[in-house]
Amino acid sequence: MPEPLLEVKDLYLYYKTMRGIVQAVDGISFTVPKGMALGLVGESGCGKSSTANAIMRLLPKNTHKFDGLIKLDGKNIANIPLEDFRRSIRWKEIAMIFQGAMNSLNPVLKVGFQVAEPLIIHLNMPKDEALAKAAEMFETVMLPPAFIDRYPHELSGGMKQRVIIAMALIMKPKLLILDEPTSALDVSVQAQIMNLLKKLKKDFNLSMIFITHDIALASDISDYLAVMYAGQIVEVGPIEDVLLDPKHPYAQKLIASIPRLREDRHPEFLPGVPPGLINPPPGCRFANRCPYRFEKCSEDPPIFNIGKEHYVKCWLYGR
Repeated sequence: MPEPLLEVKDLYLYYKTMRGIVQAVDGISFTVPKGMALGLVGESGCGKSSTANAIMRLLPKNTHKFDGLIKLDGKNIANIPLEDFRRSIRWKEIAMIFQGAMNSLNPVLKVGFQVAEPLIIHLNMPKDEALAKAAEMFETVMLPPAFIDRYPHELSGGMKQRVIIAMALIMKPKLLILDEPTSALDVSVQAQIMNLLKKLKKDFNLSMIFITHDIALASDISDYLAVMYAGQIVEVGPIEDVLLDPKHPYAQKLIASIPRLREDRHPEFLPGVPPGLINPPPGCRFANRCPYRFEKCSEDPPIFNIGKEHYVKCWLYGR
């Protein structure tokens, strides 16, 4: 594997609720190499967005447990004081595009100022200079520089998403986390945004975590793929290995559900529902939906290395 930029090991994020403790992220580990993208896929509620929030340390007040190792360029950033993290890491080293981020633009402020604002606040840059930098960033994301004087309601959905990308990149972070960045866009605009992201990844040697439900979309930009289920990563490896030869039964079913253009095979469906993350069942969390379940599945499986950089959390590979 190339030199890692981000290393996550045994990451936990639990929430305290009226009904009990939600084990949203339960001991996951993965690596994002420099200049490469990791796709993070899985069903709704499996913990993908919580993983991103944990890395950004955007923790709600009802956080019950936050633990684990998060290393950026070899430095553990999980245990540094939160104020230091906010000043030196968040947006400067790691930036994030949130799910539904287009709705977060302030409707009464010009978009150019909203992009320039981090430079004014964090770098004490004069407003005119910051706006000039914002105009340059607009060109980078393929928006006319004159659009810095427009308000959000004057822009289309694709234009707003480009503004959000410009906002995330204005501080020149090393790692960009994207949480469903194209879910609100139509297919043609989605393709434009994906082409832009691939260009930015190449031009800036940018590392990415790309969170999505759409495996086909993840395969378009990702170098590695992690499959998440019920708060745990059940398979992770190079994109070709996971897509062409998935090992975990959940990953197999997930990929088999994708319609194929050149195969006379109907998409499969995944029976059952994911377990609740309040008091999840012991052992393998996929066992109740798994066609290969056997006695050992009553125990929680470890992560097995089944090939170069390919890991799977399943007892089928530990017999």
